[in-house]
Amino acid sequence: MKDFINKLYRNHSLIYKGLLFIVTTFLIVYLFPKSGKFKYNFERGKPWQSENLYAPFNFAIKKSEAEITKEKAKIKNQGLLYFDTDDLVKNKVAASFKETFSKTFTDTIPKKNKKRLQQSGNALIDELYNFGILSKTYDFKEDKVVTIISGNTKKHTTTFSNLIQQDELKTTITNYLRKRNLEQHNSAFTSLFFDIVEPNLTYNKSFTEKVLDEELNKISYTRGSVEKETLIISKGEVVEGDKFQKLKSLQSEYESQVWNESNYNWILFAYTLLVALALLMLLLFLRKYRIEVFENNTKVAFIFFNILLMVFLTTLLVNYNSEYLYIVPICILPLVLKAFFDARLGLFAHVITVLLLGSIVPNSYEYMFLQILAGIVTILTVSELYKRANLFISVGQITLIYIIAYFAFFVIHEGSITNIDLETFLLFILCGLATLFVQPLIYAYEKLFGLVSDVSLLELSDTNSKLLKELADKAPGTFHHSLNVANLAEAAANEIGANAMLARVGALYHDIGKMMNSNYFTENQSTGINPHNELVFRESARIIIDHVINGIEIAKKYKLPDRVIDFIRTHHGTSLVYYFYMKEKELNDAVDEELFRYPGPKPFSKETAILMMCDSVEAASKSLKEPTSTKIDGFVESIINRQIEEGQFLNANITFKEIEAIKKILKHKLANIYHLRIEYPE
Repeated sequence: MKDFINKLYRNHSLIYKGLLFIVTTFLIVYLFPKSGKFKYNFERGKPWQSENLYAPFNFAIKKSEAEITKEKAKIKNQGLLYFDTDDLVKNKVAASFKETFSKTFTDTIPKKNKKRLQQSGNALIDELYNFGILSKTYDFKEDKVVTIISGNTKKHTTTFSNLIQQDELKTTITNYLRKRNLEQHNSAFTSLFFDIVEPNLTYNKSFTEKVLDEELNKISYTRGSVEKETLIISKGEVVEGDKFQKLKSLQSEYESQVWNESNYNWILFAYTLLVALALLMLLLFLRKYRIEVFENNTKVAFIFFNILLMVFLTTLLVNYNSEYLYIVPICILPLVLKAFFDARLGLFAHVITVLLLGSIVPNSYEYMFLQILAGIVTILTVSELYKRANLFISVGQITLIYIIAYFAFFVIHEGSITNIDLETFLLFILCGLATLFVQPLIYAYEKLFGLVSDVSLLELSDTNSKLLKELADKAPGTFHHSLNVANLAEAAANEIGANAMLARVGALYHDIGKMMNSNYFTENQSTGINPHNELVFRESARIIIDHVINGIEIAKKYKLPDRVIDFIRTHHGTSLVYYFYMKEKELNDAVDEELFRYPGPKPFSKETAILMMCDSVEAASKSLKEPTSTKIDGFVESIINRQIEEGQFLNANITFKEIEAIKKILKHKLANIYHLRIEYPE
């Protein structure tokens, strides 16, 4: 049992990756739609490239979107309008007319004419309320059919033009009086009726919409059917018209039909295989080409999390409305991975993610082409993410590539640009704007996963930061030494293609531990008094070695990232405090080397190896008397060769060729520092 537990502990990293792989696979499969996928690709107006296609089962032919839209428009145009009428209004108006008529028309009018006027008024009321007067103005078409209801009873059916709008009342009265040859009484009649007439018709919007919805729900979305084994299309036939609609119907039926338990399990198994293979390729890539990332469980989890996030966002949009698919900023993935790792890893993970999404998105070939192209442009254009202008320029280029590629696909599919959808271009612009969210996202990732990006490194490289100011105050010589080492390390890193920003920041902070006992380091001894003269050599060595431990403690106190603390740990590797070791050896041959040796670890990256070389060379260069090019070349060679012999670079992925390039840079830079000229032979 104990051996089994020990074995589990030794392999805990691989077990973690295995569990991460399984969990991510099942989460992605869970997000995927669980349906079959039509195995044929076809486009309207293009020849059918596959073999003769026969109907695999009975299915209905679905109407096209245009047909359904046309039917809906027809129903809406022919739909009835419903108005409620108030039957009491007419009687109320008639009573008011009878009461006010005698007040309006005096006894000076002959009795016969007065009676005729009164009869005409009653007839006008009948005409006005034959269908009714509207309570407010509506803009329905004149020929729109109207049903007038009283309570729950249908009363009249007419057209909207027969209903009287309030602004038409004066015209109606005038026309009526003209027909009766009573124009001379127009003013009095109009004034009278404006005082007594009330509207009696109210538009019943809810009932109208309810009836319309019932009619729309009766629409059949299919027209005819195709029997099993019926030939749908032959090889070489052009996909258009009815054949295109049959193929679309078959595709829709195939992908949406209810699967039995056996089919469902097979589809689930197949999706699991595809996702597992894709993620396995990513793990193999990390193991072969990015072993330092593969061995770091946090970094592997970070990569898998970002892939899962992009799949989640895309499936969310596909399920909601696939028309908004291109609004998902997929290019954030390569941007983030490039910021924390490198371009090659970012592009590889991006391609894997796009391949996974190709299984669930419509027009998968077009989608994958656009996204892979955009990912390549992202990797090629974003060189220094911490520069805001670079990010904006890159996002603009990505958006332009999206638009150009989509335009090309549209022309290929449609053969013209007359029906191009400008809203899709707007989606690409929104996608570009969403990609700018990568900056705050990188900051959040740094806090959540403890990673460091170039953006944070740029902030840390500011010599006005609190910690570096404290170093300059307490140990000015060490601060000046750190600046010189930072310049050397940056130049060396640029020469061999390492992370120059990381190397510079590591160099700036590598000796912060010397603040604790600054006077014990020669570069800070401005008074000429050496406190080591009062100590035994072992104690002096311990103080010198402790600057590494103290530096780690200070770095953690100021919450420096682990990648920067690695430079503090490794800048002396497991080397000896050579001066005090040799002094002790002069007194005692049996010297315990471990008392004079730095705890390590040895450098384990190109950047930490560069710092070790630059730190040793810069510190030793201060002891050169009357430096010449020959002396500098010799002492650079001797220092770095001794580090190689001690095996300090065995854990760093740095080659002899790169070390030689670093030597060359250091010789050149030191020659510039000491203002040396080329020594010409006499």
